[in-house]
Amino acid sequence: MGMDGRRGADRRVHARYDTELSVDYASDENFLFSYITNISKMGIFIRTDDQPAKGTRLRMRFGLPDGETLKLEGEVVWVNRLRADGDNLNPGVGVRFLNLTPAQREKVVDLVRTIAYLQAEEAS
Repeated sequence: MGMDGRRGADRRVHARYDTELSVDYASDENFLFSYITNISKMGIFIRTDDQPAKGTRLRMRFGLPDGETLKLEGEVVWVNRLRADGDNLNPGVGVRFLNLTPAQREKVVDLVRTIAYLQAEEAS
C-alpha cells in the first residue's frame, strides 16, 4: 500500500492503455531496445529483462503513427524485477516523463488519445 493507504492501481490518476511500441532507450553508456507495453499521459512501462535501477534517467526514442520519431527524457520510478522462479511474467520498468516541452507533451497526449480511440473501436 502507498502512504495514503491506497494500493497501486487505485493511486493512478492518469488512465493507462496497453500498447506495443518499439523503444530505444539509453542511460550513460547503456543502449537498449525493447517495447512499451502501456502508456499514459505521464509515463510508460517498458517491458525488459535488463532493468535499470529506480532513479535512473533515460533518453528514449520511439516512433509515432505518422512516422515521426519522438525523443523524450524519463526517470525510472519503479521496477518489476525478473524473478528466477518464473513467477513474474511481466518484468520491466515504469518510467515517468521528464522535462517535456509543450510540443512533446502535445505529441504524447495525441498518441495516448489515438491508442485509447483504437482500443475503444476494437471493443465495440
